[in-house]
Amino acid sequence: MEELSKQPLEEFLAAVADATPAPGGGSSAAVTAALAAALVEMSAGLASSGDLAERARALRARALRLAQEELGSYTPVLEASDEHERSLALAAASEPPAQIAETAAEVAELGVEAASSASGAVRGDALTGVVLAEAAASAAFRLVEINVGAGPVLERARRAELRAVRARASATGRPPPPPHAPMPN
Repeated sequence: MEELSKQPLEEFLAAVADATPAPGGGSSAAVTAALAAALVEMSAGLASSGDLAERARALRARALRLAQEELGSYTPVLEASDEHERSLALAAASEPPAQIAETAAEVAELGVEAASSASGAVRGDALTGVVLAEAAASAAFRLVEINVGAGPVLERARRAELRAVRARASATGRPPPPPHAPMPN
């Protein structure tokens, strides 16, 4: 598959819609985090916050790299020949979405900073970035939760999701929703 960052949007969306395992939820969450970072970058740039814009640019690049990495991360799970091999493959496949959740949480937090310094004309763009980053972090956390159910990678992803939820609550002035119960095994 062509590098995701080089694909036209319609081509990427068609690839997601294809009845194939990849690109799937992980790559889509990472692309969403990259889009969120781009909105934060634009808002910060228009607010003449060069440092914020540069940090957002770096997060956008990281999210796109993770989207690409995520493309092949689940293949070993599908190719596992026994339960032990599948369990090891699921643990390894959980690392990219955990990193996506962490990256998205950073974007959400940065978006709060950008929104506070942005003019009214672009504050909504920064807030959109925060909300999209929260969605990306939440989606990536869910993928890790489904893959492993427990352990340090899950806890990292859970903390990242909570950071993103708090950032959105801070940015919008609306309290975060109550904590969710773990998924049943």
